[in-house]
Amino acid sequence: MIVAGAAIVVAGERILGIDPGLRATGFGVIECRAGRVAYIASGCVRAPSGTLPDRLKTILEGVSSIIDEYRPSAVAIEKVFVNVNPQSTLLLGQARGAAICAAVSHALPVDEYTALQVKQAVVGQGHAQKRQVQEMVRRLLGLSAAPGTDAADALACAICHAHATSGYAAHFGGGMRQRRGRLTVLPGAS
Repeated sequence: MIVAGAAIVVAGERILGIDPGLRATGFGVIECRAGRVAYIASGCVRAPSGTLPDRLKTILEGVSSIIDEYRPSAVAIEKVFVNVNPQSTLLLGQARGAAICAAVSHALPVDEYTALQVKQAVVGQGHAQKRQVQEMVRRLLGLSAAPGTDAADALACAICHAHATSGYAAHFGGGMRQRRGRLTVLPGAS
């Protein structure tokens, strides 16, 4: 198992964002405090080539060690979309499942976001390109350089979760529903 990344320590509520992948599972840890997000750590869990069970074990153990080290209070993970190749989608879903298992084995809540929701929250456009996501993550977190694509996607997922659980949504005490990328207030929510 190889976990590569950088870290800065800051105090507050922490969110672990995960961009699942069989070769490289990106992770990003941010902290939320008073409506602001701060960078804590990011990197990738790199699974060696080999059998699928060995790769899934690496992902499970890698994400578990990240949780043990950074102690997040919530996990945000990108949803799998069905692409042209159903076999690739199934394999990616298994990598995602290993990461989710690591989170729930640590009794952490897991929220899921589509790539469109993540890009909308970070860039303001659901069809943004990867380099646009990298640049906005760099700017939002005040980083000196843009993170790699897997780490940037994971950090963007964490930022998306921070936005979804604060501000407007928090004001209504969770009495919100998200549909087609839009938040609406549920009847009876104050």
